[in-house]
Amino acid sequence: MKMIIAIIQPHKLEDVKQELYKANVNLLTVNEVLGHGRQKGITEVYRGVRESGNLLRKIRLEICVNDDFVDATLNAIMTGARTGETGDGKIFILPMEDCLRIRTGEKGKVAVG
Repeated sequence: MKMIIAIIQPHKLEDVKQELYKANVNLLTVNEVLGHGRQKGITEVYRGVRESGNLLRKIRLEICVNDDFVDATLNAIMTGARTGETGDGKIFILPMEDCLRIRTGEKGKVAVG
């Protein structure tokens, strides 16, 4: 089992969700977050004054999948989130020790789905 954490651009969320649904990945958590990567935020000129905002709005997806769904999940996220520009995001893959479904008490792969 793996936990996949993806940081993507907000306007790509619907595209990523559609790709995940096509890959039969339906369990996800979505959070709005702030951060920056190599682009180190943005610089704008407002009324002739240069202003820098160092934190950008991003979306964080958390998806837990069984091992046989990892590649399909990664491909779906990359297909839906990619624009080819700096700031498309990152994907982190973490081992997941266990999972417990509260309603039934099921554990492990069965609880992930």
